[in-house]
Amino acid sequence: MGIYRELGRNPGVFRVLASQLTARFPFGMLSIILLLHVQLAYGDYTSAGIVLATQSAGQAISGPVASRLMGRWGMRPVLTLTAILCSGLLVAIAVVHLPLVIVAGLAFLVGLTTPPVTPAVRTLYPKLVPGNQLTALFSLDAAAQELIWVVGPVVAVLVSSQFGTLVGLCVAAAFMLLGGAWFILSPSVGTVKIPRSRRGLGAILRRPTVIISTTIGFFFVASFAAIEAGIVSAFTPAGDGAGHGSIESGIVLALFAGGSLVGGLLIGHRPLRPWSLLLRITIVLIGTALCLVSLNIWWLGAVLFLGGIGTAPAFAAVSSMVSSTVKFSETAEAFGWIGTGQLVGVAVGSAFAGIAIDAAGAHGAILVSAGLLVICVIVAACTMRWVPDLKDGHIEPLPETGTLSIPLP
Repeated sequence: MGIYRELGRNPGVFRVLASQLTARFPFGMLSIILLLHVQLAYGDYTSAGIVLATQSAGQAISGPVASRLMGRWGMRPVLTLTAILCSGLLVAIAVVHLPLVIVAGLAFLVGLTTPPVTPAVRTLYPKLVPGNQLTALFSLDAAAQELIWVVGPVVAVLVSSQFGTLVGLCVAAAFMLLGGAWFILSPSVGTVKIPRSRRGLGAILRRPTVIISTTIGFFFVASFAAIEAGIVSAFTPAGDGAGHGSIESGIVLALFAGGSLVGGLLIGHRPLRPWSLLLRITIVLIGTALCLVSLNIWWLGAVLFLGGIGTAPAFAAVSSMVSSTVKFSETAEAFGWIGTGQLVGVAVGSAFAGIAIDAAGAHGAILVSAGLLVICVIVAACTMRWVPDLKDGHIEPLPETGTLSIPLP
């Protein structure tokens, strides 16, 4: 654990870590609040799944594009504009009752204008600490972000059940705006410049590690979207006219995230080996599959805590893999594409989970989640040879090399 104390000796690291977590806090609330808000307004989970899917689709499109724009316009202008637009759209969805197709359109715009905080901060990290501390920083970030998923679902359910989903959406918008301002005003955001990439949009996808990370992220996060919807439906009484999720769902999801927090702190900082990613995803699969045994709150909490132990370490492994195999000028776009894969996964997971819940209840969504993780494990097993062996724990982006023309005498 001493490695985390070493991180604190680097100026600005903990401020950036805390501020970006605050800016991303709404993402721990939005899925549940939107699920409950739309289910209340339209009376079924399929409509809620459609809205969540359109939001994720918009965010998937914006990921690599916004990341490239940060290299052209700078981090602060892009982050500021998107934070203002996205929070305003959330308030609009909250206060105006509109036809489902219009709400889905607004949700798409919410995704399209989501502030690119994650690719921004993952690009900053290599400039804040030495290469031999970067694995530990990625691990701490992956573990700390689970606070979003520990506190976020609980806050979302509590606020929505006590004050309504309208207030819940407005609270999420406030976190996005104020947390975003704190992160944007961090000195590192203004001093670290992302070089403009010399290659066209999407060229980074030629790197095997980026393709692997994007594909695995798709299935991995899709499974989370499915299990989250399943847990919420398991503890929402049938015919609940208020449309409020039970506090039990927030507790179970918080335990899932709590396991990830523990796993990130205890094993996430270990150097990446070719088999690390496969092992960590397998732990998540075991915990998810055990959910099929019973929907008892304590059983679900225990097995999801177990599965969560592999979650943050898996995300840390992906970050280490990408940062060690791409150029600094392409890091933001690489993480943007990975974010796109994850968000398309959210769209697919949410949509299929909504349909599965209407057809077979909570067990249907859990089956969807387990199936997606099986595919994820297969992909991880088949691509181990491309995963870098970072047993020395030192990570450096690839050098910014290019072709130089030398005139002949």
